[in-house]
Amino acid sequence: MEMRKRSYESDVLVLGSSAAGCGAAIAARRAGAEVLLADKGKLESSGCLGGGNDHFMAVLDEVEHDGLEDLYAYYATPVSGLTRDHVRNFYDAMKPCIKILEDAGVELMHNPDGSYMRSVGFGQPGPWWIHINHGYNVKPLLAKYIRNLGVKPLDHFMVTHLLKDGNRIAGCMGFDVLKGDVITVRCKTVVLCMGLTAQRVSNNSSHKPFNQWFSPFVTGSQIMLPLKAGASVLNLDISDMATMLPKGWGAPGMNGINNMGGHELNARGERFMGKYDPMLENGLRRNQVMGTFQETLEGYGPPFFMDMTHFTAEDARHLQYDLMPGDKETYLEYCEARKIDFTRTPLEVEIGERMIGGIVRSDATQETDVENLFNGNIIHSFSGAMCLGYTAGGFAAHKAAGVEMPSLPEDVMERCLAEIYAPLENGGRGTVSWNVFEDGIRQIMDYYVGYQRTEGSMKQALKSFETLAAYMPRIAASTLRELMRSHESMELFRLCRCYVQACMQRRESGRAMYRRADYPDLDPALAKCLVTRLDGSGTPFFHWND
Repeated sequence: MEMRKRSYESDVLVLGSSAAGCGAAIAARRAGAEVLLADKGKLESSGCLGGGNDHFMAVLDEVEHDGLEDLYAYYATPVSGLTRDHVRNFYDAMKPCIKILEDAGVELMHNPDGSYMRSVGFGQPGPWWIHINHGYNVKPLLAKYIRNLGVKPLDHFMVTHLLKDGNRIAGCMGFDVLKGDVITVRCKTVVLCMGLTAQRVSNNSSHKPFNQWFSPFVTGSQIMLPLKAGASVLNLDISDMATMLPKGWGAPGMNGINNMGGHELNARGERFMGKYDPMLENGLRRNQVMGTFQETLEGYGPPFFMDMTHFTAEDARHLQYDLMPGDKETYLEYCEARKIDFTRTPLEVEIGERMIGGIVRSDATQETDVENLFNGNIIHSFSGAMCLGYTAGGFAAHKAAGVEMPSLPEDVMERCLAEIYAPLENGGRGTVSWNVFEDGIRQIMDYYVGYQRTEGSMKQALKSFETLAAYMPRIAASTLRELMRSHESMELFRLCRCYVQACMQRRESGRAMYRRADYPDLDPALAKCLVTRLDGSGTPFFHWND
């Protein structure tokens, strides 16, 4: 294959063009910086936001439990990995981001009195979630807004390596997933906006790894790239996520159903969530998932159902025809095929696939341990991503205005080039495809590192990963699509192995979306963050952030 080289320069490089990336690019450009917005997808449809969204979270200082102090109490806990500075940044960006969304044409829903239509969710104390109508339009509208600002999108660019000049970030390398060109970007600052969690970690009931509720194309580079560059990651062990999903269908999480008062029922027709969270289905997502898992262990399901038949006809219609299609436009087709009418028929649900991740550690300006490398993915959700991306982009632009353009390490770039195209050079007997390799990762995670695990099961997972590691240099690709998937699979492997090692450090249960059968109780002494770093050989090491 003929390989062409392309190079770019920019004040600010934003990696990832979903919600966080959009916020970062807008803020950096408004601050006067030249901005490149890179993603292996296309700006109009990339990332988790590409499928749409039904809610945007904001505190508006309007009612009880609707202010900054409430945000501090909910988010800035000893184990969250979030500082009060991060939460304050989040708060400061909420109203500006709402204004951006409305200016872009996003339809935030209102009550008859003109106030925003809002609801409670995720165990939060106030009605922080603003409903969105036609939420599948959010990404195209934001893309148009961003292009009109003069941000330069760099679509179809898969970043495989971060580059440094000494201890400061200097740019990145990767390739065009459609053309195969090697791409090098030199820049003054970089904003990480590639997501918080990795998908394709576990199997789901459909056994289709791309049938996921989040973007299935986020597989670990958002964690492994900064780790390899020298950054620290917090809470790799307890930042896992899962949600309840319509059975057999990778819709986004059912925020609207929970927030509007849906009742989860077990196989005996019992509403059981009161045993696991005082706010029942409106409680913490972790508690709903683990509560459902416990009901399964006790023999009370599956099946499980979300019951909305007690809703008014107006509320049920709003949920089924306004909110849920906002997350995924094909939702109504799913309901039609299953003969589901929220006014009459409970929706069968199940625990979906798991996601794992962590938070790249950063200071009050969201700069990481690596100079000039900023983090825009700190708080989960559309709102958390966009708002913290927005503040990170502003900080990065301010920093870029006062630094010189760095130099790129030529010797490192040659090694990176060889690593990028290595799967295309593999061939013949003894090679393995990316999907077979990746299936092995999911089998290990499902068998040994599930919702309930032990020290012994995780040690067995690591032994199995050692066996699987021998196949990684033998992954072969014959097309650019396969090359992209190969790199995704290799980063997924590295992340999952590191995740298991991190989980072995936390000998307790109750802070994550899994239980340790050998340590079933919460340990108050472990009310702190686990810090993960890599040594010079790429081996992870850990310490507690007291």
